[in-house]
Amino acid sequence: MAELMTLSVRPRAEKGKGTCRRMLAKDLVPGIYYNQQGQNIPVVVDMLPLAKLHRKLGKSRVFHLQMDLDGKAESLPSLIWDMQYDPMKSTPIHVDFYGVDLEREIKVDVRVVVEGKAKGIILGGLLEVFRETLEVICKPLDVPEKIVIDVTDLDLGVNLHIDEVKLPAGVRAVFDDNFAVVGVIAQEAEEETKAAEPAKK
Repeated sequence: MAELMTLSVRPRAEKGKGTCRRMLAKDLVPGIYYNQQGQNIPVVVDMLPLAKLHRKLGKSRVFHLQMDLDGKAESLPSLIWDMQYDPMKSTPIHVDFYGVDLEREIKVDVRVVVEGKAKGIILGGLLEVFRETLEVICKPLDVPEKIVIDVTDLDLGVNLHIDEVKLPAGVRAVFDDNFAVVGVIAQEAEEETKAAEPAKK
C-alpha cells in the first residue's frame, strides 16, 4: 500500500466573512473538519498545498489531515468532502474535510476511464460514455483512483451495464437500476438525437 499524503491544517477561532477575506488575501483557505461523531472544527489551511493535494487525490482518496487538538498533534484519516472556488480566479475559497474510519465502508464517486478501441467503432459506430463517474462502496483505503473499462469487445449497438463492470477487490457499485455505463451507438442514431433537440436561441 502506498504511503498516504499529508496535509497540515490549523484550528481557527475567528469566523465571519471579513476574517475569511483576510485569510484568502494571505493565501490561506478557511474550512471545516467534520468527524464521524458529528463534531465540526473550524480550520485554516495553506492554499498551495491544498490545491496540490486536491489535484492529486480529488474528493475520493484518503489522506492524513495533521492538526493540533487540545495541545496534541493528531493525524486524522480524511477526505476532501467539498471545495468551493472563486468564480473569477478559480482558486479555493472554502474547504470541507471529512474524517473517516479506515475500517468502515464509505460511499464515494470514482471517475470512469475508457480504454481500448471498440469493435463497433470499426464498423462505423460512436462510443458513448453515459456515466463519467460511478458511485461505489468500499473501505477508505480500497477506494480506486479510477475505474478502468476496456471497451475492446463492445460491438455496434451494444451497451455495457453497471453489473458487467469489473471492479477492484473490496469495491462494489451502488445502483438500483442496471444502467448502461458505456455503449457503441450507430451514427444515424446520434444524428437523429441531435436533430430532435430544440434549436438553441
